[in-house]
Parts: sequence; structure tokens; C-alpha cells
Amino acid sequence: MNISNNIKYIGVDDLDIDLFESQYHVPEGMSYNSYVILDEKVAVMDTADQRKSQEWMQNLTDALQGRQVDYIVVHHMEPDHAANIAALAAAYPQAKIVLSAAATKMLPNFFPETDLTSRCQVVKEGDTLALGQHTLQFIAAPMVHWPEVLMSYEQTEKVLFAADGFGKFGAIQNEARNADGTPADWACEARRYYFNIVGKYGMQVQNVLKKAAGLDIQTIAPLHGPVLRGNALAEAVRLYDTWSKYDPETEGVFVAYASIHGGTRAAAEKMVEILKAKGCPKVAVSDLTRDDLAEAIEDAFRYPTLVLLAASYDAGVFPPMHDFLYHLQIKGFQRRRFALVENGSWAPSAGKVMTEMIGQLKNCEIVGPLVTIRSRMKAADLPQLEALADAVLAQ
Repeated sequence: MNISNNIKYIGVDDLDIDLFESQYHVPEGMSYNSYVILDEKVAVMDTADQRKSQEWMQNLTDALQGRQVDYIVVHHMEPDHAANIAALAAAYPQAKIVLSAAATKMLPNFFPETDLTSRCQVVKEGDTLALGQHTLQFIAAPMVHWPEVLMSYEQTEKVLFAADGFGKFGAIQNEARNADGTPADWACEARRYYFNIVGKYGMQVQNVLKKAAGLDIQTIAPLHGPVLRGNALAEAVRLYDTWSKYDPETEGVFVAYASIHGGTRAAAEKMVEILKAKGCPKVAVSDLTRDDLAEAIEDAFRYPTLVLLAASYDAGVFPPMHDFLYHLQIKGFQRRRFALVENGSWAPSAGKVMTEMIGQLKNCEIVGPLVTIRSRMKAADLPQLEALADAVLAQ
């Protein structure tokens, strides 16, 4: 996955990891991308996770072919990219560590045994670093998705080193590709990655996209996932614009349910059936008790309307639904429509809690009446579900 003769890929795949950031399922593994620019001066662009330190260092050594490192460029201090800074600095004592002012404050937090202060070369928005024929132009990208983040634009080969921007779940070697070598289905795992990791920071992503619009970018080199070029690059930028504006991406409805003994699940299945019969173009479904929560968050952001069905529990709402709504809150979820169905055998309470939690979301509304089911769906409940479906599909 080399970018050119002078910009080499030295990243590594992790096929043994089960949970990325100890919470996101990654059945196709994860890549920790790193690059080295070979010019009059040599710049290493980020490192890798400590899980793959030895393999990453070997990749760098092979690419260097005996050359020394002049600059260690740190776009992001998160440990999956920065775990080897101290080791790399020790191996190449003449190398300067190029990073943002905010990142310098984080260095001693991660490397308390090593004083790297004298090695730091602080850069900010608009600063450049000349390597010879290649020049890096730095772009401040705070809160995409940490405060210290930088991106850099290599002016000669027109490469954007995008930090965690435009990343995705999955190992490079497991990436499905088209005949021309472009990613075959970049959006699927890139979407799940974006909304769960970067999604809260839409305004900050928009700021970076505006800066990038003024650059002639031919290649995007992210810290996770494939290098993007051509049509794949253009599509990724289009989707990032949509996602970071909190605009729905796909016309349709997302039905998410949390059922204890199957009664709420049956109501959800009936609601899906009704919506499809009424011509809903797409109905996505998630069982919040069993399905991947990160995928549910992804679908919540993808569609304009959500139908939530939940059992009552301990005078509140069944915890899987509470967890889902809590995650929407912390991810900055906004500008969507909700419809609600609660289930309760003696004192239904799920609807109240769901309503309160949705009320804490920005620019979200609840459409139609709250439908209450008592233990099991009955024939008398069907007209209410039909009416709720009509409210959901009304524009």
C-alpha cells in the first residue's frame, strides 16, 4: 500500500484484537497505519500500537535501508498510533518530534520515564516542514477526535495525512477491493467507525473539510483503513460532509427494540411488517439485547426516523434501551424523529424514560402517540401500531 516511491507504507495489521478501544467489535481485525517519507530528510508519520511494536519497527527498518530518521511526525497521541514514540526517539537520537503544542503536554502522561521536551518541534496551523522535494503543511484538527490532533498535507505529491479522519474498522489484508484496487465497500465499516468514534464532533469535522477544500488532494492517508484515491476519495469526502452535518444518509426507518420475554420483539416485528406494507423504502432493525451496539448507533445516524420499542424495567426502561439512548446522548445525536412503543405488565414506565432521554437530544421530535402494550400484543393494539406507522411515514 505504498503511496509512491518516496512515501512508503510501514503500518501493520492486527488480526488478534477482539475489541478496538476495548468496546468496538472488529471481526475483520484492525490496521495501525504509519508511513515514512524518504527525501533529503526522512520523516516517520506516526507509529503504531504496542501490540505490534516489533513488527512495525521491522517495517520501518526495512523501508529505511540504513538511513537515519530526521523527524517523527505525531498527528495523534492516542496509544494505537503513538505507543512507539519513545522507543523510536531512543533509536534515532537526532530525530526531532514534530507535534502540536497540546500534544507536548500529553507526552509525559504516556512516557513518564522519558523526558522528550528537548526533542520537540512544535508546529501549528499553516506551518510547514521542508524535507527536500517534499514539504508538509500542517492543519490543526482539534477534537477530530482528540484536542491535540494535527493533519498534514504533503504539497508535492498532494497527500493528506488525515490522522483518525477517514479511518475505518478492519485490517488492510481483509479489505475487499474492486478490480482497480479501490476499496469495494469502504462506507460500511467507515460509517460505524465515524459515528462511534468521531460522530460527536461534527462541527469540528466540518471545519477541517472547509480547510481541505482549498487543497488539491489526490490521496488521503488515514491512520486506519485503506489509502483513498480517485472516486473512493471523492465518495469518502462526500459522506464525511453528510455525516458531519448530521444529515440522514438513507431514506427509511430504523426500528430498535429491547425485549425481555419476546412480547416487545413481536411488536417490533409487526411494526416492521406494517412499515414495509405501507411502502417504507428501507426498514433497518436492531435487537438491542443481542446485536452490536455500535452498529445500532451507526443506523440511528443513518436514517431520519427511529421507532423505539422497549419493555419497562424497575420502574424505568429495560437497560439495553437505556444504554442505546445514553450512547446517542454522548455522541451528539440530533435532528431526528422518534416514535415510541412501550411494554409493561402492570405499570408501564418505558415510554416516560425514553421520552425524557430523547428530550435531552438536540432538535429531535417525537411523532405520533405513545403506544402501550400490556405484556403481549393483541388484536386491539394493531390499530395503534398502524396509526403510529402512518405518523412515522408522514412528511
